[in-house]
Amino acid sequence: MIERERVDGIAVVRLAHGPVSAMDLELCTAIAETFASLADDPAPAVVLTGTGSAFSAGVDLRRIVDGGGAYVDEFLPALCAAFRAVFTLGKPVVAAVNGHAIAGGCVLAACADAVLMADGKGRIGVPEIKVGVPFPQVPLQVMIHAVGPVVARRLVMGAQTHDPATAREFGLVDEVVAPDALLARAVAIARATAAEVPSDTFAATKAQLRRPALEVMDRGEGDDHTAELWRRRATDGWIADYLARVTGKRSGS
Repeated sequence: MIERERVDGIAVVRLAHGPVSAMDLELCTAIAETFASLADDPAPAVVLTGTGSAFSAGVDLRRIVDGGGAYVDEFLPALCAAFRAVFTLGKPVVAAVNGHAIAGGCVLAACADAVLMADGKGRIGVPEIKVGVPFPQVPLQVMIHAVGPVVARRLVMGAQTHDPATAREFGLVDEVVAPDALLARAVAIARATAAEVPSDTFAATKAQLRRPALEVMDRGEGDDHTAELWRRRATDGWIADYLARVTGKRSGS
């Protein structure tokens, strides 16, 4: 589900959950637990990457439909906890986006301090509103922090996915890298960041920069209504119809 290794002293965390590392309750819980443990790990920085052609294809919508409202009530807090664990780690985190990073996968990458993406056919973006669900405050504030409110509005309301070059123009990606050089480049950036700034200074500065976003996350304004809409979409057929349109298959088929 999550693979960990050490490369040149840097902790490399690899999502390896099914063919596209779709975010379900189990993966979200594992991400949160893994990043909580990295706070005390001797590695000075972290690289977060995926497997195969995907970084993460986002929320496992079939689980949402099959689990209904009860699953949503358990899943949404776990999803937000996963994002917060990555977003608040007091060490440099570099996302090495090896392929598709869609919806929650895009948000997960945006939690990092630097985002590298492999050149090629991978797409990145946040099409949540097409799925019929709004953002909880945690992922919404991650996006606003990552690219600013104007670009976040364009990405969220536009609900498109983008190639690596376009994503770099938006500021969603910091650097586009040849696929075979992606991990090495991410490790090099992580090492350099950790070496050039004292660890306590980095952690304090990162906390300062992210404090406004965290304060809004903590207030959770509108999250009860957001959860209600997720529960509604899980049962009213909208997500099932969306899945049928994009995959040609309904949940359970």
